Amino acid sequence: MNRILARLFLTMGITGGCLFLVSGAAWAAAEKAARTVVFTPQIAIVMAVLVLVIILFIFEFVRVDVVGIIMMVILPILGVVTPSEAISGLSSNAVVSIIAVIIIGAGLDKTGSMNVLARNILKIAGKSESRIVTLISGTVAFISSFMQNIGAAALFMPAAIRIGKQTGIPISRILMPMGFCAIIGGTMTLVGASPTILLNDLIDQANSLGFMPEKIEPLGLFTQTPIGIALVASAILYFIIVGRFILPAKSADDGDDSSLVPQSIADTYQMIDNLYEIEVPGDHNDPSTLQELDFQGKYQITIIAINHARTKAKTLAPRRTDRLEPGDTFAVVAQSSESVKKFAEEMGYTFKGDPELFGEDLSPNNSGMMEGIITERSELVGKKMSEIKFNESFEVNPIIICSGGYCLFKDISDHKLKSGDAILMYGSWRVFHWLKTKKTFSFTTDVKGEIMREDKAKVAVFWLGVALSLVLGFSPVMSMLGFPDMKLSLSVCLLTGALGMILTKVLSVDEAYESVDWMTVFLLAGLIPLGLAFQKTGAAEFIATTIMNAIGDVPNIVFLLVVGLLTSFFTLVVSNVGATVLLVPLCMSMAVKIGSDPRITAMVVALAASNTFVLPTHQVNALIMRPGGYRTVDYARAGAGMTILFLVVLIGMLYLFY
Repeated sequence: MNRILARLFLTMGITGGCLFLVSGAAWAAAEKAARTVVFTPQIAIVMAVLVLVIILFIFEFVRVDVVGIIMMVILPILGVVTPSEAISGLSSNAVVSIIAVIIIGAGLDKTGSMNVLARNILKIAGKSESRIVTLISGTVAFISSFMQNIGAAALFMPAAIRIGKQTGIPISRILMPMGFCAIIGGTMTLVGASPTILLNDLIDQANSLGFMPEKIEPLGLFTQTPIGIALVASAILYFIIVGRFILPAKSADDGDDSSLVPQSIADTYQMIDNLYEIEVPGDHNDPSTLQELDFQGKYQITIIAINHARTKAKTLAPRRTDRLEPGDTFAVVAQSSESVKKFAEEMGYTFKGDPELFGEDLSPNNSGMMEGIITERSELVGKKMSEIKFNESFEVNPIIICSGGYCLFKDISDHKLKSGDAILMYGSWRVFHWLKTKKTFSFTTDVKGEIMREDKAKVAVFWLGVALSLVLGFSPVMSMLGFPDMKLSLSVCLLTGALGMILTKVLSVDEAYESVDWMTVFLLAGLIPLGLAFQKTGAAEFIATTIMNAIGDVPNIVFLLVVGLLTSFFTLVVSNVGATVLLVPLCMSMAVKIGSDPRITAMVVALAASNTFVLPTHQVNALIMRPGGYRTVDYARAGAGMTILFLVVLIGMLYLFY
């Protein structure tokens, strides 16, 4: 009930705000002699559609992508856009870029490149949520300062998801900070986001048209950098301090248990799914083999991996004849840490706790438990585990065997296997996928994980480099060669990289299609014509002009705050580029009238165009919505505070340093 009331009040507040803007237009028109836009029936229709969209987003009567489809249908029916404009979002540069960059990210993930990135992040951050959020968000923000924020977010998203699964941190606690910082990262340099890229062109246009009393100097590449750094730092601190209170502790995959063994199997085998790491002291010397030590029989633990100090090699399915030598580190699976600590103390080993050396190898992304039932035609029927050298032959570790209504945890090597026996095994998903093709076992659950194409890692990175090189260098190179008009859109540059990955078999075409989040595609494709309708009908200009005429003579800092608020509103319902193109000339003119600096005012518009957090309308917010398991209310809850903080830091930095 409280949630419904909260949504109702939020809807009433936003709707009331829109109606206030509309009703205030008549008063402003009567009181001001400045240029105004006539309120038309088409503007009223667009306003009503905006209210409908907000209601659908908040109450979630339909899924957000369905809202996008509704926009593509209802806007041409109402006559505010043409039918071709209504579906133009499906072929827009933004949507095609998202599709391409998701495919590139999937290719990098498929080859294990993101595993390397995740492993390096975890080396620095460990399992601390605050350090992981800081490192991921800060890195994405830095990358976003030199490339499109959607590209930075999409490329890092697979690594962030893997880190969340590996550390047990809810993915929702990582993706939203990462996404918000990807958006804010574009404010750090002049080339980081489309609004700031356009800014100097708009200033030059104002100079050439003679609208300004004196020539305005263009902004430099790093003019806004102090503000951008402060915004990124404040966003990271915001999520570190209040993230656990405002972010949901869930993800879209919550229904899929990501523990080492599925819950039903875990219950059957009394939750034998805990991993621990142990080290053999340098002065320890025991020539016994693993079979002779009989850890399973004595302590109910199973050694599943050994890192040999002498050879620097890892064994992920130790043989019964292997030995533990001084300096070796090994991983075990057991019911509890108490039994493992007791084992380590009695054997003279050092208990290290959760896996670190084997953190990547034994992470849920790469390894886990499976229950295999021996089939009637299996080559294992009638043979003992010791005869077939089970670990060596199948590269997995047998944990428990259940046969005839009872389960064996010890002496399993002497058990004669028969049809119907169930073996609980620990191993890598790659091996389980291979075993699935042999028909030796009938697995009781689907094999998790995916088969990595690690041999294609360099190829995938190459095509990423090709795409980024085209994004950053094609136009400058063509200009140097005397072809200044030859330019490639962002979508074509990224599609080049995606196509290259498909042609070189990093991904199959089917895998590329499957990797795309079509919910995100249709959400954005439907919102683009809504923004177009705002501009085409004059609704955007009507709202902006009404507000700017209404503020009158106010202190400079208040004027800049109003500009920031106005831009923040427009960037939620109109593209950030559209908001910038509309508001920069208008706000610069108003700045001249009240004696404010038009250059600083233009910069405020371009920076505030990145203040888009309370609705999943920005490309990055839409991208992370499904993987993070977010709903619209999650954006409203986390984004409201971030929106206020953004404006406070922006205006504060302007006041102190500019």
